[in-house]
Amino acid sequence: MKLFLFFAVILLTALSCQKDQNFEKITVDQNLPTQDTIRQLSKYPELKLYNSEIIESKTRTAYIVQKAFYYDGLLKGSFLFEDYKCKAQYQNDTLNILLNNDNGYFGNGVLVKVFNNQFYIKDIDPKTLKGEKKFIKSKVSEQKLILNTNRFNKNDSIYGFIDYKCKIDSLVYKHFRGYFKTTIQ
Repeated sequence: MKLFLFFAVILLTALSCQKDQNFEKITVDQNLPTQDTIRQLSKYPELKLYNSEIIESKTRTAYIVQKAFYYDGLLKGSFLFEDYKCKAQYQNDTLNILLNNDNGYFGNGVLVKVFNNQFYIKDIDPKTLKGEKKFIKSKVSEQKLILNTNRFNKNDSIYGFIDYKCKIDSLVYKHFRGYFKTTIQ
């Protein structure tokens, strides 16, 4: 009986640690590149968020809409952002997908870390200095990531869909949803 309790405590501890990181399994859909929104991205030029920015892609890399709501008893206001870009980098066994609208002075978005068919999302803190990347704590309520593959190599194209809802603090709620495509660096 003591042995059973010991293993039960170990298992519950491991599961609670995983829950704190908000790990989820990715979904693979090989037909994602043929989705209408993904195909539309190739018809538009990449966004230029500031004048001296060097554009790395000729076509748009993301169409993501973020709705942010803040409350103070009653709904005080909402913001809508849809000027996101996508970059992906493969390091060791982890794919880092940056969905951000950094304009050189502040950024807003998420970093998705994918490894072993699992992922977790980190929210980017908009209060950063030029060249910095800081993250803020958030409480995830829902998250979903669909990719066209679960095998990653540098210089491969990757296509994806993200649907992410979280609470930043007691007043701010965020819904981040859309499609992206890019080449893995």
